[in-house]
Amino acid sequence: MSERLRELLSRPEFNERYWARRCYHGGDVIFKEGDDGVSVYVVLRGNVRVSASINIEGGRQIQPGFSDLGEGEVFGELALFDRQPRSATVVAIDEVELAEIDGGRLLRFFDEHPELGYPIVRELTNTMVGRLRKANQRVFSLFAWGLKARGIDDHL
Repeated sequence: MSERLRELLSRPEFNERYWARRCYHGGDVIFKEGDDGVSVYVVLRGNVRVSASINIEGGRQIQPGFSDLGEGEVFGELALFDRQPRSATVVAIDEVELAEIDGGRLLRFFDEHPELGYPIVRELTNTMVGRLRKANQRVFSLFAWGLKARGIDDHL
């Protein structure tokens, strides 16, 4: 949860030049994996689902849900750091209200107000590290499951 980023939205100096309120209905796509984008989003109300496409045997593709995010949580933050296409698809689960923050303007604001920016960047970094740790655990679990399913674990 990004408390500091959410608090920033209410500061008078961080006005509508930096962010806009967006509303989505359940099932609406906020952005798709592979899209270009520099916006960072904060969930003000409702829930979103983050998922990614995975290619499996036979050229088939599945799109499992990766995580659900709710009020106060942030997504799209990778765009602040690498300017690469979106790494996942985000869909509204129910009625959702988001703060869409322009990433470039946010970084300029942080440069102009480092006393506000530094704690938020730290918080975003902690969020990303936590997500990376969860992802690592999922990968390790899937790897162990694959070894066991193929009987390889008996030979280790």
